[in-house]
Amino acid sequence: MIKNFNLDKIRDKIDLRDLRFRLEYALLLLMMGIFILLAAPRASHRHLGMFLTGANRRARRHLETVLPGRSNAEYKDILKGMWDNLGRIVAEYPALDYCVDNLEIAGAENLRQALSEHRQAILFSGHRGNWEVMAAALLRYKVPVDLVYRAPNNPYVAKLLDHFRSMNGRLRLLPKSRTGTRQLVESVRSGRTIGILIDQKYNEGLEVPFFGQPAMTSPAFVQLSQKYSAPLVPFRVERLEGMNMRLSFYPVIETLTPDGAPRKPEDVIAEAHALLETWISERPDQWLWLHRRWKLD
Repeated sequence: MIKNFNLDKIRDKIDLRDLRFRLEYALLLLMMGIFILLAAPRASHRHLGMFLTGANRRARRHLETVLPGRSNAEYKDILKGMWDNLGRIVAEYPALDYCVDNLEIAGAENLRQALSEHRQAILFSGHRGNWEVMAAALLRYKVPVDLVYRAPNNPYVAKLLDHFRSMNGRLRLLPKSRTGTRQLVESVRSGRTIGILIDQKYNEGLEVPFFGQPAMTSPAFVQLSQKYSAPLVPFRVERLEGMNMRLSFYPVIETLTPDGAPRKPEDVIAEAHALLETWISERPDQWLWLHRRWKLD
């Protein structure tokens, strides 16, 4: 018979959160190892599956709210495509160079013009296709991009993804934090090109409609563009088939009026949102519907 057995004391000695983080990291590491051993085209055909019930319900709720009127079968197909695309992204992290080999680039003249006139640019998009290939592609063409990103809550997973995302340290990462914000300002001030995704909720931002629903959005990319004369260049990544993708750059969004006065940030954000809405509506299965983007959660 075991005496003085106290489960609470045992729990106190075990950091359950850290244990969960380590288990998640071990699983991801195992997956990455398999993907690296596999041929890259085969690895990209892995997918997560629709087994995360809570996340899937949230994504379905978002879809039905902002893209109403579709059939149950259509919603299911979109979610299936979203999970498949997300699984491919995870598989492609160790193979970003290979992704660049299979990348079609369109609208390069828009980026070249912005860089020739201003030396730098702020490149923005959303979480669609495999958004990670943009910086990897520009690095290949000697145009390094400092990436603004939100680190995962799991510090072990964050470190692993940072390794791949930064192309083994060749790209500079700017986390979404107070320290990262200071680094971001310094990067733009020093004339460096920035890559940022603007489709995540930012509670301290401006409320600007996205798909007709109020969405809190950070105005930092607009304000930095105006202050340091860094042109806003939209880009999007489309998955064509498997690891074959297209990276497109679009004409600059003006942040100043014709007489040189700053436009209202919310007006610029609304124009940027309109672009994202168009791209997402064209291929909703390639956008990450899991984000708590609206006041629906």
